[in-house]
Amino acid sequence: MSAATMQLGGFDVLNSLERAFTTLVDYIPRIIGALIVLLIGYIIARLLRTGLTKLFQKLRLDEKLGNGQPVQYLRRFSPGGSPSALLGTIVFWLVMVFTITSAIGTLGIPALTGFMNLVLSYIPNVIAAILILLLAVAIAGAIGAIAQRAIGNTLLGRIVGSAGPALVMVIAVFMILTQLNIAPIIVSATFIALVGALALGSALAFGLGGRDAAAEMINAGYRRAQEEQSQSSTGNGPAEGRSSGQL
Repeated sequence: MSAATMQLGGFDVLNSLERAFTTLVDYIPRIIGALIVLLIGYIIARLLRTGLTKLFQKLRLDEKLGNGQPVQYLRRFSPGGSPSALLGTIVFWLVMVFTITSAIGTLGIPALTGFMNLVLSYIPNVIAAILILLLAVAIAGAIGAIAQRAIGNTLLGRIVGSAGPALVMVIAVFMILTQLNIAPIIVSATFIALVGALALGSALAFGLGGRDAAAEMINAGYRRAQEEQSQSSTGNGPAEGRSSGQL
């Protein structure tokens, strides 16, 4: 085959194929290195997931969280209904994200490396949001348990046991959205509006509901003051009469 036939309009086919083959050969060690990194990271992530799940189960984390409504929602999203397994799964995927980032860095592809660096920089926000969620669930469960033990199955106990955990979870949701930088202006405005509405509603409820009680307290204090004044006037009357008779 002549050199003329291997050149099409100034395009050297042989040189192009040679450069492509050379690039492929150069990338093979990088691909093998990336696969090794993925394999090692996967093994480490599996070991950490299994070990942490067993550790949390030995610490009886599932029982300590209680059976409140927030905890029940958490169990629905947990593998096997176990929050311990959920924590282990979260750790597994965090390790895998670091592993995938390292594997892509081994390939040396600038576009993918830049994208994974952005994902990696966002991971601390995700970790903080997960910690806020777990802490809120624990606090909500504790509030529900304390209300049940202290007040019992009364009307006030049911109100506190439902409203307290719900308020904690609502605050946690706004904190999580802020931590994840999801529409921060809208989230902040909504939170301020919600707090203002709750404060206004509580003030109106207390003002309208406690109006009769407040009036009764004021009237009782007024009557008590009048009775004390009357008793004081009655007690001073005879003494004044005796003083005038002696004169």
